[in-house]
Amino acid sequence: MAQRHFEGKEHAESYQRYRVSPPQELIDEVLNFLRKRGYLDLAVDVGCGSGQGTELLAPHFLTVVGIDVSPAQLEIASAKEHAPNVCYRQSPAEELPFEDDVADLVTSMSAAHWFDHPRFLREADRILRPGGCLALLSYTMDFELEYGESTSKLNEICQEFYAALHTFRKAYIGSSSLEVYKKIYDSVSYNDKEWHECLRCRMIMPLSGFIGLVETFSTYQDFLEKDPVEAKRLSQTITDWLLEEMGASSTDTEVTVVVKYFYLLASKPQKS
Repeated sequence: MAQRHFEGKEHAESYQRYRVSPPQELIDEVLNFLRKRGYLDLAVDVGCGSGQGTELLAPHFLTVVGIDVSPAQLEIASAKEHAPNVCYRQSPAEELPFEDDVADLVTSMSAAHWFDHPRFLREADRILRPGGCLALLSYTMDFELEYGESTSKLNEICQEFYAALHTFRKAYIGSSSLEVYKKIYDSVSYNDKEWHECLRCRMIMPLSGFIGLVETFSTYQDFLEKDPVEAKRLSQTITDWLLEEMGASSTDTEVTVVVKYFYLLASKPQKS
């Protein structure tokens, strides 16, 4: 059964502000896999959220359609400036609003773990044209920080942050979203498929951006819903602790955040 999260307006705004986009290196991997097998006309980004990943596809396809079940997410995605060949439509991942055999790429960037996997894979197969590509991308939630000689201690603090939130992890996801994606990979029926882990991507952001990113996690959002005072206290305690170890006084201080991506690529067979 599909899981529905991140649909509130406030959470959608946080998504837009803090969630990271896939690195260009990863987008290039997807495009290279697809170019060996076909055209670049229509790309469908399922579970697109506020559109950070959707927009990255615009320079490479004639048409890009972002799909999400949340009106709040789509309102933000549509309102921001975007390429003229990008549009957004509301739909669940398991009932995609397309005819058969029309999409060159069906992708999902850090959302497929919430889908009803058998139904989504059937829909992806239905709308993909022969030779089209399925690309599911995501990352582990144990981001690492780099900040000079403080790096090791900062990551000890981060691990405590993640451990405190683990109590609120959805049972649906289990202990690791990576394992969820491995199971999806195993269930993809196409013979031409690849599994990759782990692509480490470094990005520089203010410490406040890192904290905001963690606060978009479903685990933190569940904690916030159940006990907002304690959730905010935890976040502030971790922030103060990190600043102390960094020898910094402002959350505007920049740190390097290491994100570890994993992804699967699969090509629908050509008709014989």
